[in-house]
Amino acid sequence: AARACRQIERYLDDPEFRFDLPFEFRGTAFQQRVWRAIGAIPCGATLTYLEVARQVGSAPRPVGGACGANRIPLVIPCHRVVARGGIGGFMNARGGQPLEIKKWLLRHEGA
Repeated sequence: AARACRQIERYLDDPEFRFDLPFEFRGTAFQQRVWRAIGAIPCGATLTYLEVARQVGSAPRPVGGACGANRIPLVIPCHRVVARGGIGGFMNARGGQPLEIKKWLLRHEGA
């Protein structure tokens, strides 16, 4: 936990900091493919749900579902996945505080 806290603090100081925490992708094979694709999106960049879907051979809605199932959104940066015409959802929400967090993370990263 102390290591995770230190890395979160480093990310808050430097948005380009890359997390280096041991973890297992715990999800379906599809979710894991989506999470790996999302993990490759560089800081300050975004992809649409459609673009990620094309990378993993799927459709945008299942990609959104995989994003919503992500339990470690700073480490697997689902905030970097946006809708074609707007910000999209975050943490299984389409409004409220989760979207404010997503907006803050994107601003923090210069996206």
